Amino acid sequence: MNNKIETYQPIVFSLLEQYAQHRPVNVQEFENEVVADRERNHFQLASIGWEKDGRFFHNVIFHFDIKPDGKIWIQVNNTDVDIAAELVERGVSKSDIVIGFQPPRYRPYSGYAVA
Repeated sequence: MNNKIETYQPIVFSLLEQYAQHRPVNVQEFENEVVADRERNHFQLASIGWEKDGRFFHNVIFHFDIKPDGKIWIQVNNTDVDIAAELVERGVSKSDIVIGFQPPRYRPYSGYAVA
């Protein structure tokens, strides 16, 4: 396994576990689930439950992939949190982070890797 992958897997996982503790105020019954496929390097935080008005929801909050080259691709960020900056604070190099949900033509302006 790539050394970066071994280094970055626990960083991504612990970040998701931290955010899984957050509790929205407008939701009656829900649970946050950290989904981790460490063999294929896919990591998600999903929120599942029932809203106060009785509607069911299932939302992916964050989705990260760690590619074979060791780069972390942020595929989904459905928050206002600068999750890439939090990865950097935890020791991930900006050159190893790709904002995957941004169109490729905008990535050179992100301050992070383009691919």
